[in-house]
Amino acid sequence: MKYIIHDTKYQFKTAFNTKSGAYVRTGILDEKGKDTGEDPFMASYPHLIDVGIMGHCVHGKTGLCIKAGIECYQNGLFVEKANMSVDNFRNIAEQSRGRCNQLALGGRGDPDQHEAFEEILRISVENRLVPNYTTSGYGMNERIAKLSKKYCGAVAVSWYRSPYTIKAIDTLLDAGVKTNVHYVLGKHTIEEAVVRLKNSDFPKGINAVIFLLHKPAGQGTGENVLDAYDSKLDEFFRLIEHPHPFKVGMDSCTVPGAIQRCKRIVPESLDTCEGGRFSCYISAEMNMVPCSFDVRGKYSVDLREMTIEEAWNSNAFEKFRRILKSSCKLCSKKSLCLGGCPLMPEIVLCNDQMRSIEGV
Repeated sequence: MKYIIHDTKYQFKTAFNTKSGAYVRTGILDEKGKDTGEDPFMASYPHLIDVGIMGHCVHGKTGLCIKAGIECYQNGLFVEKANMSVDNFRNIAEQSRGRCNQLALGGRGDPDQHEAFEEILRISVENRLVPNYTTSGYGMNERIAKLSKKYCGAVAVSWYRSPYTIKAIDTLLDAGVKTNVHYVLGKHTIEEAVVRLKNSDFPKGINAVIFLLHKPAGQGTGENVLDAYDSKLDEFFRLIEHPHPFKVGMDSCTVPGAIQRCKRIVPESLDTCEGGRFSCYISAEMNMVPCSFDVRGKYSVDLREMTIEEAWNSNAFEKFRRILKSSCKLCSKKSLCLGGCPLMPEIVLCNDQMRSIEGV
């Protein structure tokens, strides 16, 4: 099914295909409905909401994340909180019906281990919202895979380099689920990424490999942050542009690096930090922030006191947006990258001397 959202506040339209996940956005439309070619800065309501339904992590408690070299930004090894209630999730879904496209299920743990996982998926679809989720694969089984096939647009398995990683991918593929691999890209993992891309060495049959930039949050260390001047990045981005038997994507945090180094990627296909502009994160405790990496809650708004739309238009969110608006004013690529991450400027893969971040 395809449906169109006309944002009358910011004067643009989006089209979303619930089956393929294809999402396109017009530029700002003039009074005659003609595209001006200028990208809208934000939407009047988030088009994608990252819903942290998990408050604790069974996989994290085993220590297998750290063993695999993954430094959990949600502090899953140490933090133990309640999962999101079904009533709270339903409230989010009902507020978002017809205004949002997708719900990315996540949080501090594997969403497929939530005690009401099937009900959460059903509520999403009943409200015309496509659910997707990322899992370690630690608790994956045929039942979960079948539910994922029935309800989800896609499922991502985090690259933990373990037998259960491969088993989870195979189980999902056998069930006919569109399956991606999420690969955390940091100083400690970029060499492996380069080798695997050179050899197209990821499980056969996957839809895509998505590279997620490591951030120094939670258990994430500063030592693993990639240096924007690291020569390995040149080869990494060159390999991204090569054909592979799977698609290759990246999170918006990595986009400044692609803008700097990629030669053949169409700029219009890149979307930089969408936090507080087209997406947000809601925790299991019903706190809403522009981005899930705001682990200290600097821009947090309590949804027990206001609606999602009110939080979206709050002073806290506008303060976050002002950083994006004011950064790198003299750079010719400002409109493409907006200065990168407003939370952690040290992760931005930009080596341009024109770079300047204000208000962090």
